Amino acid sequence: MTGDTDNKFLNVGLLIIATLLVAKLISTLIMPRSQKRLPPVIKGWPLIGGLIRFLKGPIVMLREEYPKLGSVFTVNLVNRKITFLIGPEVSAHFFKAPEVDLSQQEVYQFNVPTFGPGVVFDVDYSIRQEQFRFFTEALRVNKLKGYVDQMVVEAEDYFSKWGDSGVVDIKYELEHVIILTASRCLLGREVRDKLFDDVSALFHDLDNGMLPISVLFPYLPIPAHRRRDRARKKLADIFASIINSRKCASESENDMLQCFIDSKYKDGRPTTESEVTGLLIAALFAGQHTSSITSTWTGAYLLRHNEYLSAVLEEQKNLMKKHGNKVDHDILSEMDVLYRCIKEALRLHPPLIMLLRSSHSDFSVTTRDGKEYDIPKGHIVATSPAFANRLPHVFKDPDSYDP
Repeated sequence: MTGDTDNKFLNVGLLIIATLLVAKLISTLIMPRSQKRLPPVIKGWPLIGGLIRFLKGPIVMLREEYPKLGSVFTVNLVNRKITFLIGPEVSAHFFKAPEVDLSQQEVYQFNVPTFGPGVVFDVDYSIRQEQFRFFTEALRVNKLKGYVDQMVVEAEDYFSKWGDSGVVDIKYELEHVIILTASRCLLGREVRDKLFDDVSALFHDLDNGMLPISVLFPYLPIPAHRRRDRARKKLADIFASIINSRKCASESENDMLQCFIDSKYKDGRPTTESEVTGLLIAALFAGQHTSSITSTWTGAYLLRHNEYLSAVLEEQKNLMKKHGNKVDHDILSEMDVLYRCIKEALRLHPPLIMLLRSSHSDFSVTTRDGKEYDIPKGHIVATSPAFANRLPHVFKDPDSYDP
């Protein structure tokens, strides 16, 4: 029965794609050519060539096309046009434009099955801004200062199990200790103490349900998406139980979960269980991914560059001597050498390789060599920190780690 259903979904999907292809071909033949100064278009098989290139990896595509087409170019993805703006000269509008001109909501709809309904990219801009305020309040300095003590406890407990010497997989170890600290500081004591293994496995299924094909077809009935949907439902049940338990017992904890439970919209409406769960999932996705990727690359570069590792260790020894082997938020803020090492790792390996917006109005950009291009309304506009952070005209020796 399941196989028959899958075949039906597949057939429907193929029919939709075929219809879009035919419609695109007809519009290409009968529509008059635009008088706008449009960006060059990546060459490829008609209609689906751009899709094939994109699914193989955006960074690979950018490395191949940037030398040929320059800092502004378009790739056709079936019924969509994505225009890339690479480098500071052409990407300023991307980062500065208001939501009414360049919107996030349409292009990040693929996150909705993961985060859930009614949060972040499934709500209009005004509600999304209020939910971002909830994030900001949960991450204020006074909150972060309280989280540091919990982070130190988790780190000391985790690394106390290491011997004096040995070989470890730094990526695995740092990912694991970060998910432990995130569980305690974000998801709450109940998850960390009693449900960590279950919740960790469910988040793993959510994470693996975010594939390149998910960006274009987030509801495609494939195994990874089914596991994602099952995991999302189980997480909703787990957090609903925790939220009810806290409310019934009138308990209050120092974690992000509690912040979201206590948050209220401007009209006085409290957050719902579904919203709290969605906001927590979004927070963990953002925080855990960013932290684990950045920590892994920072550690790898420091181990490769002993001169920077020595400087980091010397800085920490001096601070420990100055503050009596104490670690808190303020002392961490004094670690300038470590900060610069982390920042350089972020430049070379930003967690988000591509950022997207939907253009609601025409705008123009001018390249370094004076070429002007018109970006039409309706295009998806993209930029890539991972690629732009290695441009040789912006950074000297861009591929070198130099904090």
